[in-house]
Amino acid sequence: MFDLLAGGIIDILQWKYLLPLFMGTLVGVVGGSLPGVTITMTVIVILPFTYGLDPLAGLAAMTGVYVGGSTGGLITCCLLGIPGSPSSIATTFDGFPMARNGQPGRAIWLGVWASVWGGLLGALCLVLVTGPLAAIALEFGPWEYFSLFVLAMAMVAGLTEASLVKGLLSTAIGLLVTVIGTDPIASVPRFTFGSEFIGGGFPFLPVLIGIFAFAQIMTDIEKLPQAPKAGSTLAQARFEKFSHLKVNWEIFRQPFLLLWATVVGLIIGILPAIGGSASSVMAYDQAKKFSKTPERFGKGHHEGIIASEASNNANVSGSLMTIMAFGIPGDAVTAVMLGAMTIHGIQSGPLFISQQPQLSYGIYAAYILAHPLMLAICWVFMPIMIRVTSVRLAVLAPIVMVLCVLGAYALNNTMQSVYVLMIFGVVGYAMVKVGMPLAPLILGLILGDQIELNLIRAIMTDNDPWLFFTRPISGGLLLAAALSVVLAIWQHLRHQQRRLEEDTDF
Repeated sequence: MFDLLAGGIIDILQWKYLLPLFMGTLVGVVGGSLPGVTITMTVIVILPFTYGLDPLAGLAAMTGVYVGGSTGGLITCCLLGIPGSPSSIATTFDGFPMARNGQPGRAIWLGVWASVWGGLLGALCLVLVTGPLAAIALEFGPWEYFSLFVLAMAMVAGLTEASLVKGLLSTAIGLLVTVIGTDPIASVPRFTFGSEFIGGGFPFLPVLIGIFAFAQIMTDIEKLPQAPKAGSTLAQARFEKFSHLKVNWEIFRQPFLLLWATVVGLIIGILPAIGGSASSVMAYDQAKKFSKTPERFGKGHHEGIIASEASNNANVSGSLMTIMAFGIPGDAVTAVMLGAMTIHGIQSGPLFISQQPQLSYGIYAAYILAHPLMLAICWVFMPIMIRVTSVRLAVLAPIVMVLCVLGAYALNNTMQSVYVLMIFGVVGYAMVKVGMPLAPLILGLILGDQIELNLIRAIMTDNDPWLFFTRPISGGLLLAAALSVVLAIWQHLRHQQRRLEEDTDF
């Protein structure tokens, strides 16, 4: 194992791989630090540039974007009070108050160093645990995969903040989109209504670009007049002096906080499509519960920044475990990576590590080396990146949209992909306006074909439906899915009851 990892590191240190990794990490840090430009959009923007690269070089670039973007989001969190990426939301709670109290540099570097150490601890688990996870995945038949996908959708639909019904409805829309086109088994057209435009179904990447990019940008443009001014905070960031040794001492004098936040990030990352925002908020909540000084949270407390950012970057390694061991994306970014693998003819899944050891350990190495590269980039370019965060979204949004359209067009070199992007951009924006979450839709879109395919395979193998419940792993996963829905309903009813009591007291 470690010989293969050493070989992967030696491979990545070659210029043809190191340069894409460095550029991806740099673009990720900048993209993650720009409000409205999420990590997903950043990796989508660079996707067309990876088509002509060696598979490892392309995946190294996207891994760099993932790691860099997960850290870059904390810059605007601390300086402007605006999350640069959704996964950095919890960092805003204490990062912005600390910066406003005259310590923006300390706030940023607490987050950066916590990201580095949390990410490297996650890398250790990535190398040691992915293989055993893949071995477990080899025991999965179509019944187990079907149940796993049902569990994933139940968890995501249940974790929506606004409404359980809207979360389930969003999932159903994603599933509905996947049945349009050609039947995966019999190759029979379905719901095409004689149209050639939708005869082959909707390609995933243009749908993903439209749902996330257009909806996110339009929402941020609407909020543009509310954005705070950055001038005084930026000036403080340029002149503040602090010690990196002192910052690291703040992190390592609380080893339990760092380790527990990393574990939370890993677990949430392994669960499909829940995402970094959930892991950082959960780690922040756990840190506050275990803290000796919970009253200081929300006022610029270093523990909140450490927990959020360590969990945030550890979440990346958990998502990579899921895509490499099970062949299903852990979140939207790994969904794009899965699409890139497919373009290069690479099949991800339980046999990926054994059949593609050089590529898999190359990805491990790229993930590990992305952290020191990210640290070096932040060290050298932080003054410049601080200035970049002040670029107006009115200037930035058109540039991002043009790049997204180019990325969709480059997929098949046809305008059909651009039309799909526009259609689902409107759909995503409409869903945001009515308060429907986008994550369940994307998960339904990702897993819809696989759910149908494994359901049909299971029935064709043995038409006894009770096998879904009597096979131990499958039955356990379906039970967990049912418990997840019941828990979500209970939490939702309890939340409504509390709101009703608060309104009555008022």
